[in-house]
Amino acid sequence: MIRVLVVDDSPLMRRIISRILGKDPLIQLVGTAQNGEEALEKVETLQPDVVTMDIEMPRMNGLEALKAIMARSPLPVIMLSAATQEGAAVTLDALNAGACDFVPKELCSGALNITRIAEELIGKIRAVAKRLPHPPLPDSRGSNKPLAFTSGKRLSGAVVAIGASTGGPRVLQQILTSLPKDFPVPIAIAQHMPKSFTQFFAERLDALAPIKVKEAEHNERLMPGVALLAPGDVHMIVRRTGRNVIVQLVEDQSYIYRPSVDMLFTGVSEAYESKAVAVVLTGMGVDGLKGAIAIRTRNGFVIAQDEETSVVYGMPKAVAEASLTNSVVPAQEISAAIMGAL
Repeated sequence: MIRVLVVDDSPLMRRIISRILGKDPLIQLVGTAQNGEEALEKVETLQPDVVTMDIEMPRMNGLEALKAIMARSPLPVIMLSAATQEGAAVTLDALNAGACDFVPKELCSGALNITRIAEELIGKIRAVAKRLPHPPLPDSRGSNKPLAFTSGKRLSGAVVAIGASTGGPRVLQQILTSLPKDFPVPIAIAQHMPKSFTQFFAERLDALAPIKVKEAEHNERLMPGVALLAPGDVHMIVRRTGRNVIVQLVEDQSYIYRPSVDMLFTGVSEAYESKAVAVVLTGMGVDGLKGAIAIRTRNGFVIAQDEETSVVYGMPKAVAEASLTNSVVPAQEISAAIMGAL
């Protein structure tokens, strides 16, 4: 059984989340709390396996409570956040402070989209339970030493494609802030994230990284030294048109995850062939497996994050167990592995 503590200042939300969790046979609700101070007390007395944490609460908000939990008795925390710009900002702060993942409180016709929240929340609780969270991510602005290329095998006309899900935002920040400002190839990123968060996430990465980072636009060219982040809830595919390579944003409901890592990698493999470098980061499921097959079929290079530094060892595990990886490395070494593969 996975013991869960629910923290939310809204009695209605506490009842809704408690009802959602009560329907899963593997989850046991051990208690609820209505603010951060009460949450800290109940974490100590109830010793849950996972905490769901609202952000906006009186007396002590969710971010303050999260930081206190990470300092005192680290355990997996999943944030529930408003799908607003302010909510996105605080949620990203929470991920950097040690939260495993988040679930947006989406609104649909004036009512909470309970079905979608239930599916996401239960899946993420199951995925992060029993795993120790990673320590808070330090502010990396200007603190990383520039990396240098070690091979140059694929440098001319190459691309780097990155796929990530649960735990991905903090690893993406580690990677992009470690690259040199004159990084000479394009980067395309598919991070499983709602559309209300991706623009703000791209802007935050752009402020931290030495290279340009932005949310991708339809028919935008892939350019050296620019990282394009796929907008949430649509797929980003890559196509070659003459000398140029562009990204196109498409809707396809047949793929569970949006944006799809498989669609990104497959398009990259067709456009760049052996010049493609694919990186599979932490996340649930197997998104990226089919795309990694396409990359390796055309003699591209595949890097996967290792189990120890993954919040959820699902996506990279699928690629590694299929013997598709050229390199399996911890999060802090991925940027160096990218440089070595080019």
